[in-house]
Amino acid sequence: MHFGMNGSKARVIGATLALAVAATGALSACSSSSKSGSKVVVGSAGFTENVLLMEIYAQALEAKGISVERKPNIGQRDVLYQQLKSDAITVVPEYNGALLAYLDKTSTETTTSGVDQAVAGKLPSNLEILQPAAAQDNDSLVVTQALATKDNLKAISDLAPVAKDLVLGSAPEFKTRQQGVVGLKSVYGLEFKDFKALDNAGPQTVSALQHGDADVVDLYSTTPAIKTNGFVVLQDDKGLFGVQNVVPLVSKKNLPAGGADALNAVSAKLDTTTLTSLMEQVVTQKKDTADVAKQWLASVGLGKA
Repeated sequence: MHFGMNGSKARVIGATLALAVAATGALSACSSSSKSGSKVVVGSAGFTENVLLMEIYAQALEAKGISVERKPNIGQRDVLYQQLKSDAITVVPEYNGALLAYLDKTSTETTTSGVDQAVAGKLPSNLEILQPAAAQDNDSLVVTQALATKDNLKAISDLAPVAKDLVLGSAPEFKTRQQGVVGLKSVYGLEFKDFKALDNAGPQTVSALQHGDADVVDLYSTTPAIKTNGFVVLQDDKGLFGVQNVVPLVSKKNLPAGGADALNAVSAKLDTTTLTSLMEQVVTQKKDTADVAKQWLASVGLGKA
């Protein structure tokens, strides 16, 4: 539909519209600049490896000129996840298999691609996972050498005749996970004498195994204490624990341009051998987490110039 007007009025309106468009563009540019200049909040769960990964992510982002705030040791997965959903934090190091078990307790996916696809289908629209690393830190059932020798334990299936007399120890969430007590019963037919709630594959769990407060514990496969104490990792002969690739879980709207690329570059360089070595430096050699992260990033060309 056409509305007629005289030439001078048209010129005034045209000028007004031009100013409005220019103002809108300026506001948009300001908003974009504000986003790229705002801090990215990188958080972690309450265990050493996740804090180390948080530091690696934070320094990789800073190397790209992105301002970062660190929030280590926030808590367990449910707390971290809620903070991500509410945009209180922007990035957290996750493990794809455990994340899927949290989002869908019935999932039986066991491949990296299958797990990642299933996770993507369960996340809210404001969250996404980026590229997974080759590095995995899988749940492992671990026993002392003495118990392994006594009961001839090499694989999880070997626990079947003796589980009823043994105490299983792990973080509380392990009790309700498919890749935990639920799956140990449904896949392996194991029912333990008792379940002891401990920390998340940390010093409390190691101590419980050392001192006989638990007979079987869940430790992550990169835990230096396994090697230090001569513990025996039982083979997951029925593949219950699937994959646990390290992967960044991020809030899409709060991660500025270049942030995803920086985190994906970390994933491309991080494998299980490397992660285990970095953990040994922090836990066994008592090196500072930030120094370990800095040295590794520099060695793979991802640190500050």
